Amino acid sequence: MSKTPWQRTAFTAGPLCMTAYGLVRLTDGEHGPGLAWSLGHLFFLAAVSCFVPIVLAMRRTALPGRGPAGRGLAATGAVTGLLGITAVVAQAVIDLVVGFLSEDRETMNDFFRQVKSHAGVEPAVYTVGPLLFYVGLLLLMTQLAALRRIAAWRPAVVVAGVVLTGVSLDLLPVAGLLLLLAFAPLGRRAGDGDRRPRTVTAVPGS
Repeated sequence: MSKTPWQRTAFTAGPLCMTAYGLVRLTDGEHGPGLAWSLGHLFFLAAVSCFVPIVLAMRRTALPGRGPAGRGLAATGAVTGLLGITAVVAQAVIDLVVGFLSEDRETMNDFFRQVKSHAGVEPAVYTVGPLLFYVGLLLLMTQLAALRRIAAWRPAVVVAGVVLTGVSLDLLPVAGLLLLLAFAPLGRRAGDGDRRPRTVTAVPGS
């Protein structure tokens, strides 16, 4: 599915960094500020950044699909995912800066209220925007499953991971491991959706 070493590594590194963020978060009873808050959010930032090459690699694999509609769907999934990644990166950066500037949790809450008081910030960065990340991933994963380039269970595993994060952020380590199960093997796949589609389609169900 991906060709460059960075892309292959990202399929594993992204979910692993998400798992690390969840584990570090569990050690932070106050949820900031402090070392655990900063370290956890650095893992979070690294995790989301790794999904940029993942999204682009999945888009390339889906491009040789079923005509213009398939290409349009692949582009929609990629753009949606990248917009979501942008929102989550913005959230992680804000959280890091607020944690650095604050002496205690109460001060952090005051900063967050100030940030969210600006028009459009809360939906763009904290509610609607981050959801686009998961929507884009699921669109691409579902398309690849429909094209029989990945096994049908992989999108279901991603859905399970997303649901767990929605239930409780304390379940982030488990969600990260589910994403690892869904994505890591794809990074070992050789081939490129633009240049060698036959290589990709010759091994359905992986």
